[in-house]
Amino acid sequence: MKRASDMTDEQDIRDIPLMLWLVPGFGIIIPNLTGLFGPLRPSDGLYWLGYVCFIGLAYTIWWGNRWLYLRQRRYFDWFQRPVSKVITVLFANIFYTAPVTLIWCWAWYYFRDVPVDWVVIKDTSLFNVIAVIFITHVYETAFLIKDRETDMLRLAKLEQSRALAELEALKNQVDPHFMFNSLNTLSHLVSTNQRNAEEFIEKLADVYRYILQSKEKDLVQLIEEIQFLNNYFDLLRLRFGSSILLDIESPVQELQFLPPISLQLLLENAVKHNGFDEKQPLMIQVDCREDHILFVNNRRKKTGGGIVSNGIGLQNLNNRFQLLLQQPIEIREQADRFSVKLPLVSLDGGGTG
Repeated sequence: MKRASDMTDEQDIRDIPLMLWLVPGFGIIIPNLTGLFGPLRPSDGLYWLGYVCFIGLAYTIWWGNRWLYLRQRRYFDWFQRPVSKVITVLFANIFYTAPVTLIWCWAWYYFRDVPVDWVVIKDTSLFNVIAVIFITHVYETAFLIKDRETDMLRLAKLEQSRALAELEALKNQVDPHFMFNSLNTLSHLVSTNQRNAEEFIEKLADVYRYILQSKEKDLVQLIEEIQFLNNYFDLLRLRFGSSILLDIESPVQELQFLPPISLQLLLENAVKHNGFDEKQPLMIQVDCREDHILFVNNRRKKTGGGIVSNGIGLQNLNNRFQLLLQQPIEIREQADRFSVKLPLVSLDGGGTG
């Protein structure tokens, strides 16, 4: 997966101060070290013009290799494809720096109207290539440090979001109203319909088992999340009867994943913030697509007020999706309809822990 930091390298890199003093230094060193000035002396006008010329060469080499380096960072990760990265960087450096140096130095000799010294040009090209490789190594080290800091910050945010999700799940487990209603329903079923009571106990156990098991996972299969949603809905149906309806459309693919307890949170949110009865039931529709799942419910204001939504649950859910999938959820509110679009990710194996 492409890191978000790679997309902002050009904005994050702060090498202008380094470039302003280091590049002119290279432009001054190159001709003196390699003999490009030949017999020229400070009293000659071309001597000082030569410094301007080779400082320009240094800037051209620096900016060109800088651009090539930032482009290849988007496609080659050091930890996943180290050999490809090294080969690409070396070839890019050599096949850009050497030709530019050769042409620039040839133009210098041509401008001076003196014989071309190819040995000096070869030495200059070799010097520039070695210098570019060294500076590229400095860039790569700086970016690796920055990437590590970014990854550590991302992991810290992910752990914080996971802790909030676990806290929300624990609240659901010990919610006194839910437990009170569940026990009342169970007590009624035991005295009136033992078979339904047994089914209720099994569904309740499945709900809590899933919550406990999914706490340690970042992603779960959509098919597991749908089964959990059905189990949770069965408990609500035993409580509310035909006042609440659930319709799941489209087949669920086995290799679709999303953060756990996402659909249950949306179902609970719909029940908590809407009024409904048998004449005007709460209708929940879940539409599974290839790359997302759409959760839709009708809206009806509760009589006598109701719980005012603070949006914390949906905001926490959105944070989890952004951290885990790098994609936000999409919320649409209309007068008679509320919908949430959850992105899905397709993997080649099981869920992650």
